[in-house]
Amino acid sequence: MKKIRLQLIIILTTAIIVGILLIVQKPISGTLLTIPSSGGVYTEALVGEFGRLNPVLDMHNQADQDIDQLIFSGLVKYDASGLPVPDLAESWGISKDGTVYNFALRNGLLWHDGDPVTVDDIIFTVELFRDSSLLIPDDVRAFWSEVALEKIDDTTVQFRLPEAYAPFLDHLGFGILPAHLLDGRTVDQLVNDPFNLQPVGTGPYRFERLIIDKSQVAGVVLKVNENYYGDMPFLQQVIFLYYPDSASAFEAYSSGEVKGISEVDSNVLPKVLLESDLASHTAMLNRLSLIYLNLKNNDVPFLADENVRKALILSLNRTYMIHKFIGGQAVVADGPIMPGGWAYYPGVEVYEFDQERARQILAAAEYNMPAEGGALKSKDGIALEFTLLYPNDDLHKALAEQIQKDWAGISVIVDIIPLGYDQLINDYLVTRSYQAALVELNMIGVHDPDPYPFWDSAMATGGQNYSQWDSKVASEYLELARTIPDVGERIKLYRNFQVLFSKQVPAIPLYYNVYTFSIDHQVQDVTLGPLFNISDRLSTLLRWNLANQRSARDGASEGN
Repeated sequence: MKKIRLQLIIILTTAIIVGILLIVQKPISGTLLTIPSSGGVYTEALVGEFGRLNPVLDMHNQADQDIDQLIFSGLVKYDASGLPVPDLAESWGISKDGTVYNFALRNGLLWHDGDPVTVDDIIFTVELFRDSSLLIPDDVRAFWSEVALEKIDDTTVQFRLPEAYAPFLDHLGFGILPAHLLDGRTVDQLVNDPFNLQPVGTGPYRFERLIIDKSQVAGVVLKVNENYYGDMPFLQQVIFLYYPDSASAFEAYSSGEVKGISEVDSNVLPKVLLESDLASHTAMLNRLSLIYLNLKNNDVPFLADENVRKALILSLNRTYMIHKFIGGQAVVADGPIMPGGWAYYPGVEVYEFDQERARQILAAAEYNMPAEGGALKSKDGIALEFTLLYPNDDLHKALAEQIQKDWAGISVIVDIIPLGYDQLINDYLVTRSYQAALVELNMIGVHDPDPYPFWDSAMATGGQNYSQWDSKVASEYLELARTIPDVGERIKLYRNFQVLFSKQVPAIPLYYNVYTFSIDHQVQDVTLGPLFNISDRLSTLLRWNLANQRSARDGASEGN
């Protein structure tokens, strides 16, 4: 027994010694560690063309918006779920009645030229949005015309609203302009001001120079802002080179001119996916394709029947449509609030393609096939026949034809009619003189979902509730969520709204589009959430880095 005990002691002692040696000795293998490091240049092929680097003038130019995202800052910015978080503002407070917002700026904020940021810059920028010369939507101008601003002191500004409006913070992400450089200029003067070619902002990157080729702006060079108030970026320089389309941008990558492609469309995506060194990042866009159903059209009273609407959505093979006509660049939609956003509720009823179940629902609701065939008829003898309007382009034509075919599969007969988009909206949806319409609800730029304008019963006449859904309960949820600043309470209300929407199906959601961009594997820590703005793809650029790969042996040598 003593010999056995001694052997065990020797074995344990040896194991401990070997373990210590494995810890303190240099590794023998050359295992690679990825270590983020500051420095380096990221060059991106930016699809689009140069316009003006000015956040109040970039609304119609996506390429400008992308660059302005890095040069300018707003009072707030938005996290991956779309919730507002501090940016230039260090904090804010909201009055109990939800009509007064006080914002306190961070201490020591500096413009890229070294001048201090003050509340005067906030007021100057907002005043531009009130100017009738600025090319922005009328509702945006009207909104800001009703908001009162007051300078409390150099670092505190107050906004006073005419009534409680919980989505107000969603209107404060715009880039702030420097009053000390631009004050006194009208919008007309600002449009042609040299500032737009040499902008001064407060963002993580500052303007360095334009790249000129044959008297045209071929690119923009940005460098890190050493006085940035937030976490410093790893990349010291970011260069954007302009290309007219995704195909030419991909060629630039293939020839080694760039490390990233800002937009990969369906035409070039197959080639991009074959590039082993190119990582593609895809995110959902806040753009919903759906079919509006006119629930108050007396010519098609069956559309007011919840059973019919459920049968209609069940009989659509939306997954097939996405793969067949959109190249897979979309995600099936289950409701009017985009997945991934802070207000989205994943527990709603999901309608998978199931024509047999659709037929059973219609049969149970006493819609039967007449002896002469054709469309199903209600017990009152009304045939399930109606017209579907759609935008007159190739994609919507293909979708409409497939929808027509799918609905014919459950003996619902639909006549499809192409129209110009403006005509479809203004002459049919606005006037409520339609039966069904295939349209796109573009909410890009919106972080707060606020479904009130589209689904509240108060908007059924004169508003954008084109389905004329008249649900008292849903409207109560939406109206309360619009006035209560507490996010937790708003999440509960929007959850209830989504559950009710999925139960009653006042319109048929089809899909959310997705956006794809690609970056070389050399660029590390690229992450992507849902895109409320396309420029949100750059929201994590401060963490991107050109990884310095070195062996663990080298790392241990440096430490000894």
